[in-house]
Amino acid sequence: MHQARGRPSETASRQFSLDRLYIYHLSYKCQQNEVPIVQGRAAPRAAALTAKSARADWNEEGNPMLHQNLIAGEWLGGEASPNINPSNTHDVVGDYARATADDSRAAIAAAKAAFPAWSRSPILERHALLRKAGDEIMARKLELGSLLAREEGKTLAEAIGEVTRAGQIFDFFAGEVLRLSGETLPSVRPGIGVEITREPLGVVGIITPWNFPIAIPAWKIAPALAYGNTVVLKPADLVPGCAWALVDILHRAGAPTGVVNLVMGRGSVVGQALLESGDVNALTFTGSIGTGKRVALSSIEHNRKFQLEMGGKNPFVVLDDADLPVAVDAAANSSFFSTGQRCTASSRLIVTEGIHDRFVAALTERLQSLVIDDALKPGTHIGPVVDESQLKQDVDYIGIGQREGAKLAFGGNRLERDAPGFYLQPALFTEATNQMRIAREEIFGPVAAVIRVKDYDEALAVANDTDFGLSSGIATTSLKHATHFKRNSEAGMVMVNLPTAGVDFHVPFGGRKGSSYGPREQGRYAAEFYTTIKTAYTLA
Repeated sequence: MHQARGRPSETASRQFSLDRLYIYHLSYKCQQNEVPIVQGRAAPRAAALTAKSARADWNEEGNPMLHQNLIAGEWLGGEASPNINPSNTHDVVGDYARATADDSRAAIAAAKAAFPAWSRSPILERHALLRKAGDEIMARKLELGSLLAREEGKTLAEAIGEVTRAGQIFDFFAGEVLRLSGETLPSVRPGIGVEITREPLGVVGIITPWNFPIAIPAWKIAPALAYGNTVVLKPADLVPGCAWALVDILHRAGAPTGVVNLVMGRGSVVGQALLESGDVNALTFTGSIGTGKRVALSSIEHNRKFQLEMGGKNPFVVLDDADLPVAVDAAANSSFFSTGQRCTASSRLIVTEGIHDRFVAALTERLQSLVIDDALKPGTHIGPVVDESQLKQDVDYIGIGQREGAKLAFGGNRLERDAPGFYLQPALFTEATNQMRIAREEIFGPVAAVIRVKDYDEALAVANDTDFGLSSGIATTSLKHATHFKRNSEAGMVMVNLPTAGVDFHVPFGGRKGSSYGPREQGRYAAEFYTTIKTAYTLA
């Protein structure tokens, strides 16, 4: 490991504030495409968008600096890995350290050592940490949103929205710290009192995906800390920038040594170390089905608590009585925005035959109007696919759909833009059946299949005919059908006349069947995972 870097000095902190003022101006310039690119990287001041300040990314000689892992309160380096902008592959967002297995074990040991003091810390200390972090996230939402758009490919508007949600989550759980409660009950035996309380678990390992690089780390870290756990965060290797910025905020906000640890790098190295450790008391994971199964098996071996959020093949039903513009807006948002890279995206559009042709025509017209371009460009509706590997998967599935006999009614072509990037025209299939692979398997891209059905009963049956059960939606003006669908849809989250993607930060998130396992995330329901119940008896 490289030499440690401690907390910034007061002078550095003052410089950071001045740098941030520049960053806000630069973020606007970046939106206007006025930020120059030098030798494949954003110019030194433009690199301010990648972390807490320009000084974090460039040294006095103008060379890129390494974003390091945080272990036991110290910033420690390692093998450098470039973070590439999918909108412009010539633009390197920053260099980020890859942790080793030994680094991961050191982070786990640090979290274990910090747990006794943190789990018994005054609630105002925990409240202050989360509140301070949330305030800084909100104050820097333009800067952090620009970072997110550069590293993941979401449009700037979507990215700023995600950052805002992260700030709201920290604010919510800062409040939850002050609302910790239990129960006092009488025993059935005279003279005995019963207390039921919640206690933290210990070290929580957090493994997050690339598609929501700040919101998902936030909705796992914030409740973990609020309820008195310590954290080891392993973000997706593809998008470490937002996770680094978030941990840096918590570190400077005063997180005690070892309470928050960051180990960036490959899942086969860093993630595997978390899976193998008997000192990790709980694992919360969002990602692929295959990796989720490995998390489950390793957790059973170590008798630890685990929580899984995995795939989805979400249906969006459109009935004959639907308001057509509402249905089209919801379907377009559900299926194609965020480049379809959401576990809640609707890739099955189940449409009754009376409205089918009008719906397809209107949705196709809407798709023709969408702008696919650089995530930071004003007017862009859909940014690039996250990387070459994901783009290949999307294109492969488009070919599979055609070979299966579905009709490619719109799109599906690779696009060229001003800079090299992973651009894909949204693809809309018609004449699909629910038995086709494009209707059974998660594609995780801007690809949707329209399935024609006779009536509501068939629509509901097709919607539920899937191994997944995360989110579902229906477009209808019928109270009867809306009510019945909410009750009978086999999904954890149901939307009526709304996109299937988009859940408030204070309500539970999660699904059924192959999509999720364990207690819900977010809101007050997060306590079900991040705490354990204790029952205590006292003889008066």
